[in-house]
Amino acid sequence: MHFTAMRLRAPLRTTGFGLVFMASVLFMGALLLGAGQAQAHDFRLGDLVIDHPYATPSLAGTRNGSVYFKSLRNRGHQADRLVAARTAVAERVELHQMHMDGQIMRMREVSAIELPARTEVHLRHGGAGSHHLMLINLKQPLKDGDRFDLELVFEKAGTRQVNVWVQTPRPGHTSHKHPH
Repeated sequence: MHFTAMRLRAPLRTTGFGLVFMASVLFMGALLLGAGQAQAHDFRLGDLVIDHPYATPSLAGTRNGSVYFKSLRNRGHQADRLVAARTAVAERVELHQMHMDGQIMRMREVSAIELPARTEVHLRHGGAGSHHLMLINLKQPLKDGDRFDLELVFEKAGTRQVNVWVQTPRPGHTSHKHPH
């Protein structure tokens, strides 16, 4: 067996094929690992799961932006609350609640977003959730493909930094206007 392995290694070394083959295997492994991480864009803090934080690209002429989440899950037996958020890309971050007033989507700032025990709270764009985070006075427009850090402060679980991806909503997802 040792002789067979030696016979296989010798041609690989002389042709350089072995090096190329090994580099290809390592590259594909890294690519597959990265793809798994891109799909699993969530963060954990104790019993809380912060699933897929994202922002939409800035609208032309606006100085504000919005951050959403696929969901905030509280897997614990105790309620918690999101009480604040901070980021270097904006002057401040406000917690907002949305509601329909006839045909118009309205929003107002709230002091906290409730996360009851054993529940999942959706904070999606287009009115698919009742809350979102408002980025006030952006330092520069948010462009599709950008990423930035956001610090979330929870009443009981503490503080967790997450990475927010700026992405254009998929076709078929509606958006809404934010009248003040």
